[in-house]
Amino acid sequence: MKKYFRMGIMGALALALVAGPRAVYASAAKEIDASVEVALEQFQKDVPGAKDLLKKAKGVLVFPHMMKGGFVIGAEYGEGALRIDGKTVNYYNMINGSLGFQLGGQTRRIFILFMEALPLKEFREDPEWLGGANASGVFMTTGAEGSMDTMKTNKPIMTFVLDQKGLMYNLNLEVGKINKIEKDK
Repeated sequence: MKKYFRMGIMGALALALVAGPRAVYASAAKEIDASVEVALEQFQKDVPGAKDLLKKAKGVLVFPHMMKGGFVIGAEYGEGALRIDGKTVNYYNMINGSLGFQLGGQTRRIFILFMEALPLKEFREDPEWLGGANASGVFMTTGAEGSMDTMKTNKPIMTFVLDQKGLMYNLNLEVGKINKIEKDK
């Protein structure tokens, strides 16, 4: 029982920290860029057709290290970069909170591909983008053989979640947002 109580306190603390000031979590821009580069290389190795999708994309938002944990109350946080034509144009953080039956922790990588110019423009103009409310795209998963469902690759926004490491059991309500942040070089 004490173990679960401690885990609950840690989850609540994580949520409080995530909701706090953005500057506290600011990694150096160079660190984020290096992590994004590694994540994109791995994405192209792990997802068949990813190289072609990245070429077609008007922009790609990469969160190379999303950390999630919780016990009843959960939180997830990560920083990433928006790349257009292979160059970083802005930095962002993603903050998610959840409430419900959940236990554990995990890390993962998130890739949001903007396949059309208008959704990318709308994303860049919105300082606090709510993925579920603002996105008119598709959440992509790869099949057992690693193939993608080609019926879904014509959407304006595609999201890939890869490298889920750790153990997280959840059945909950989750909300989150993506914020533009300023980075020191």
